[in-house]
Amino acid sequence: MTEILISGRKCRLFGSDKPVCFLIQPSARHETPTLEEEATKLAALTTVPFLLVTVELEDWIVELMPWADRNISRDEEAGKHGQETLEYILQELVPWLEQRYGSRPIVLGGYSLGALFALWASARTDRFRALAAASPSVWIKDWIPYAKKNVPQASAVYLSLGEREEHVKNQAIARVGDCLRAQYELLREQLGEERCTLVWEEGNHFADNAGRLARAFAWCLQRM
Repeated sequence: MTEILISGRKCRLFGSDKPVCFLIQPSARHETPTLEEEATKLAALTTVPFLLVTVELEDWIVELMPWADRNISRDEEAGKHGQETLEYILQELVPWLEQRYGSRPIVLGGYSLGALFALWASARTDRFRALAAASPSVWIKDWIPYAKKNVPQASAVYLSLGEREEHVKNQAIARVGDCLRAQYELLREQLGEERCTLVWEEGNHFADNAGRLARAFAWCLQRM
């Protein structure tokens, strides 16, 4: 693992120094302890040389939410800075990587809000070949109407959800199962059944995050 500042943001690089694919993952600070585990599990699942690049976010809710939803956060800045995060990836991080390794296909992925960000970002740019969306927060208000009108420009999309995630008392969060099923059906119509998948994992939202992300990225790497 290499830790480095890229245009003022702390990034961590895992994997090959001769990658055939970049895996970019916006990451919350609370995810830092599991990143090494994620990279190790991913390496065990694929023979494709990869470079996993995680971008540490100061406030992942503020920096990843595509728009405001008071069920997620009452911070007035939430929902205002997702575009800035995307611009950093496209205008700072990707050029830095390409200068050192050459042009490579890119997979954008993440967990929870990071996964939601990947789905949102891919409708705004064609730079991402595939999306690794583990337990995406598609229960955010107005997501499905947005997804109907804004098609991901990636060629492959992996979705997953813990089988217990929709069985919670919070009624807003409990919508996640139905919302993800609707998202998957939309992707089947928009991209084709062979270009997307929905995997049901064991446990709740906090179970085996590293393993879920590793499996998501491995699926995407198989389609590079």
